[in-house]
Amino acid sequence: MAEERDPQRRSGAPQDEEHAEERRELSIEERRARRSAMRASQTYARFIDHLCERGGMSPSVAQQAAVSVLCGLEQRIQVEEAHDLEAQLPRKLTELLHRCERHDAEPRPDKFGRDELLKQVGDDLALHPDAVEPVVRAVMDAVRHQISEGEAEDVSANLPADIRHLWLPTM
Repeated sequence: MAEERDPQRRSGAPQDEEHAEERRELSIEERRARRSAMRASQTYARFIDHLCERGGMSPSVAQQAAVSVLCGLEQRIQVEEAHDLEAQLPRKLTELLHRCERHDAEPRPDKFGRDELLKQVGDDLALHPDAVEPVVRAVMDAVRHQISEGEAEDVSANLPADIRHLWLPTM
């Protein structure tokens, strides 16, 4: 009965036919690449949403904060551990991270501690010194939610004690 009242339902809606035709024209590799890109975007969006909620910041500030904190964090852990960490982060975030000026610099900086990390992030984000630590903790919390417990422990073990206190969850 519904088909009698809606002629498009009987013959198939033109939009459905267009989508079906589009799917047929794409190779399986192209469809997989699109699905992968969509999942990467969704994972990144969830990460940024979590960071915005946790840190009370806008998405653009959250993105800048994530790159700044992760850049500093990766400078303080072993190179192999940094690669392991990145393997569990949203792909879009690691792409942004690799465009970071500090990542382009050839020599890794001398070892630094909590105060230097907070100063670096504060300078990157033009934050008042009192506002930096909560942002750093929010980013580290969001990162820990993205990675396995084992990877979080590995990162923690690679950090100096004063930065480790920022990495560990606050109770």
